[in-house]
Amino acid sequence: MGYRTLLYVIGFVLLWNSGFIGAEYGLPFAGPFTLLFWRYLGLTLLLFIYLLFSNRLQWVGWALAGPHMLIGVLAHGVWLSCVLLALDQAVPAGIVALVVALQPLATGALSGQVTGETTARHQWIGLGLGFSGVLLTVLARIDFGNAASIFGYLIPFGSVVGITVATLIQRHLELQPDVPKLPLTLSLFYQSLPTLLFLSLPAWLGEGFTTQWTAVFIYTELWLTVAVSFGAYALLWLLLERLPATRVASLFYLGPPVTLFLAWLAFGDTLQRMDVVGLLVVLSGVYFTQRRKPLGHQGS
Repeated sequence: MGYRTLLYVIGFVLLWNSGFIGAEYGLPFAGPFTLLFWRYLGLTLLLFIYLLFSNRLQWVGWALAGPHMLIGVLAHGVWLSCVLLALDQAVPAGIVALVVALQPLATGALSGQVTGETTARHQWIGLGLGFSGVLLTVLARIDFGNAASIFGYLIPFGSVVGITVATLIQRHLELQPDVPKLPLTLSLFYQSLPTLLFLSLPAWLGEGFTTQWTAVFIYTELWLTVAVSFGAYALLWLLLERLPATRVASLFYLGPPVTLFLAWLAFGDTLQRMDVVGLLVVLSGVYFTQRRKPLGHQGS
């Protein structure tokens, strides 16, 4: 892995998982769909203004724009809506993180059929280790005496479906030599606009766009819009240009432990012993998954 790619990995992991912290800050002031609506309204406007004044705003036709729009609805709208809905329904964050952590396994299982990329045995070992580490971290924090509704527990599975399909579509596009590559900002604009439309109906009909415009909410929206929706997603697509889908997907295993660390910094949440153990297991799983060759085959 090159130096620049490593920086992309670190930036993506930190920015992506800061979105969970932002959700905790923002949800008391707006419903899940409304919070996301303002977030993507801001992102869409920023991208539109930038593309307009840099003379980069253009229509590329439905054949090229359509897949990017679908990716946006899945990777932004479905993924984030399901996560925030689950949190808003009082489903423990650990349960949400555990279910979302199924995404690397789903991507690894399907990437061969969609992208033609094979998942090596040592990468499957790494994926399994990563899931085990997430399981250790989350199970130690679950309050089994506070059961959530069956519907609430099923919501995060929508996030797994959304981000998995979006990741595989994006990687498939990157591997097609005859498909033109859109500039990153234009691609994000084509993803952001349909996401905004996707979120507008439930935010209007279900929540009436009700918002408490406090300073905390405004700062939270700015961070979620610029750092997460633009920065983290831009880094995700840059990584998919450089790495196989399975290796990129394995980075999602870092979500629960990194989120716990960020929550400690933001809210003073204490780390438990199993958090540290789980993090070490997760890191070993990511190491195996990111290796190009298994141990013992360096010379082959």
